[in-house]
Amino acid sequence: MQFKIYLYSFCIILLLASCDKVITLPTQDNDSKVVIEANITDQPGPYFVKLTRSINLNDPNVYPVIENGTIVIADNTGAKDTLTYLRGGVYKTKTIRGIYGRTYFLEVTVDGKKYTAQNTMPNKVNLDSLRINIFPINGKNQYSIIPVFTDPVELGNGYRFIQKINDTLDKNYNIFNDNLNNGRVNQRPLNNGNKDLTIKVLDFVSVEMQCISPSTQLYYYTLSQQSGAGPGGGTAPTNPPNNIVGGALGLFSTHTTQTKVIFIPIY
Repeated sequence: MQFKIYLYSFCIILLLASCDKVITLPTQDNDSKVVIEANITDQPGPYFVKLTRSINLNDPNVYPVIENGTIVIADNTGAKDTLTYLRGGVYKTKTIRGIYGRTYFLEVTVDGKKYTAQNTMPNKVNLDSLRINIFPINGKNQYSIIPVFTDPVELGNGYRFIQKINDTLDKNYNIFNDNLNNGRVNQRPLNNGNKDLTIKVLDFVSVEMQCISPSTQLYYYTLSQQSGAGPGGGTAPTNPPNNIVGGALGLFSTHTTQTKVIFIPIY
């Protein structure tokens, strides 16, 4: 009799353990915010600023564009440029020039509310070449790219690398600093795509190297941690810290840019 009681209790425990209860967590709608995507490079203009509005988590992935914004960009030499609206929330500069070492000031006005940002374009560090890194895994060669450049002796340089494999954008974030490699030739390979996008023989790989400011580096480094590249598989998603004052999302980046292409031969 006692054995039957134990057996019955054990069956009840198994039944309860096998029941999956679906828990729906409540989500709170956030107020829509202005999103500013602004870039100035050391290449000839025009440069572009995109204005959109943020959406709620459960909304369709369509960001409303802002067509009635007023945007002014100035620099520390006194140059000033009022941008012209094109389409799709995109505004274009007319006269401002991107020169490393200069500080740029962004002012965006939307529905009477003003947002400001400033950023100094770092000095350019030359991208000397691209090198192929070969490493065998399970008897097959795998490939990654090493951008070859010499970091300056001054500490505090930041770099962003954008990789395309046969014109397909690699969405990995490759954000470097010089904390451990100051003043040395770079030996770090770029993150190599994913299981659906890898570098193979006969591929063409283009790499854009950007010299970025500390605020830009922090922004993209935070995104890289949230994308799953951080410790333990990434951190909880949140709005990355930016350099825009006034409550808008996005980033005002002033950076240098240079691109090289390498071909993966048959070895």
